[in-house]
Amino acid sequence: MTASILTVDDSASIRQAIKIALSTAGYTVSEAVNGAEGLEKAEAGRFDLIITDLNMPIMDGLTMIQQLRARGKVVGTPIVFLSTESDGDVKAQAKAAGATGWMTKPFDPEQLVRIAQKVLTK
Repeated sequence: MTASILTVDDSASIRQAIKIALSTAGYTVSEAVNGAEGLEKAEAGRFDLIITDLNMPIMDGLTMIQQLRARGKVVGTPIVFLSTESDGDVKAQAKAAGATGWMTKPFDPEQLVRIAQKVLTK
């Protein structure tokens, strides 16, 4: 069965780059444009991995994963941040909120696929 991945980012070009990299590797990719839409889609569907940006309008990625984890909907689902942010304090907040991993933008598509493979095989 193909793994299903939700990508949440306000940048259409980033979502497209993620989708191309992951769908080429055989994954099914769904998209959301902000944390609020990501929250809705994550609660309505079943995803094996969520990749989210941190800084987005309407709802940021940190708030989204805090709400998802608090609601218990995606307890075992890995969540990876893909952000331009690289501050250690922010990474610590993300980890405390339930993030599985962190990648910085701009990203290497091959590295993204390797990280997806790694967290999906755990």
